[in-house]
Amino acid sequence: MSGRALEGVKVLDLSRVLAGPWSTQILADFGADVIKIELPGQGDDTRAWGPPYLTDEAGEPEIGTSAYYLSCNRNKRSAAINLATPQGAELIRKLAAEADILVENFKVGGLRKYGLDYESLRAINPRLVYCSITGFGQNGPYADRGGYDFVAQGMGGFMSITGEEGGGPLRAGVAMADLSTGMYATVSILTALRHAERTGEGQRIDVSLLDTQIAMLANQGMNWLVGGIVPGRLGNRHPTVVPYKTFDVADGVMIIAVGNDRQFRALCDEMGRPELGTDPRFATSAARLANRDEIEAAVQDMVRPFKRDELMERFVARGVPAGPVNSIKDVFEDPFIEARNTVHRFRREEDGVEIPTVAYPGKLSATPADYRYHPPHVGEHTRDILGQWLGLDDGALDALTAEGAIAQRRKKERTDA
Repeated sequence: MSGRALEGVKVLDLSRVLAGPWSTQILADFGADVIKIELPGQGDDTRAWGPPYLTDEAGEPEIGTSAYYLSCNRNKRSAAINLATPQGAELIRKLAAEADILVENFKVGGLRKYGLDYESLRAINPRLVYCSITGFGQNGPYADRGGYDFVAQGMGGFMSITGEEGGGPLRAGVAMADLSTGMYATVSILTALRHAERTGEGQRIDVSLLDTQIAMLANQGMNWLVGGIVPGRLGNRHPTVVPYKTFDVADGVMIIAVGNDRQFRALCDEMGRPELGTDPRFATSAARLANRDEIEAAVQDMVRPFKRDELMERFVARGVPAGPVNSIKDVFEDPFIEARNTVHRFRREEDGVEIPTVAYPGKLSATPADYRYHPPHVGEHTRDILGQWLGLDDGALDALTAEGAIAQRRKKERTDA
């Protein structure tokens, strides 16, 4: 380890569910000290979003530690602070005075009544990077609405281009609006942090699910803006690249994704139909698009008699992009996983329970992501954090606990030798 790129950066994470925690997990992976502020008792909503739940050493489900929660909360420490109490809100203000970054996903204006809005915190920490994640942004016609990934996928046009041709609207199988918003939030935070480090000036970041989902339309959005084309659902077809879809083979289905004319000619040669590669109806990308049905039918006829793995081997050797349609089980049994260290496994010190996590996908040569903390229990680190960040002693912490402002999870002792 040559060092952690964000070591020394302090992050106050007031977000819940997915978009915010996804962002702060990335910051944590690169060394930031991320403090997850949770309501005493219930904590983050996603802790209960199961089953499946992590199983304890006795094989029993650990309610409150759902797979969903585990997916986006590693490398963080949890402080259980009730910000609805005056003492709790004051603690958050004091922590914010020490922080470099604050991330929150409350409704617009929701933190103002606690004195935890951007304007209030900027007055005590001018260098603070304050990132607000909402459904529809801090202004505009929908600013007061709550935000949900499903709604953003629908309102952002994504569901109008997802699903089978002629079928109904379909959302993605994971929360793509939330996840992409978390990624955009992270990029924005790091950009603002760089500015703050140079100038001492923090700023407000306004990131919304709907803004992000519209941006993620990419080429499909540009099809409308440039050409006045309203894209529709094409199933597994590509709107402009052909052949680029799933095809039936003897033992199932496979993906063939031809991206240029050279690859198309290689496909035709490999399948014993070289004349199709030079046929004026199919020789260019534009021609194949104009004759989509005919060439897709021809490719389907060529590949149907063969087994997937045989075709995969042949196509890969010829530089023709192709792949399987894996189940999630297939994914994690693929040799790629071990070769790329895709799964990291924590061993929880208190009871030896193993907690798997999917590693950060970028491989940095000098400052790679690392894995210091398994996803925490609610309030697991409350006293440590308040002692380290604010210098509070045991007496002050006991008083705050008695007032209901904070909570500390009792540590579980291992019974094995």
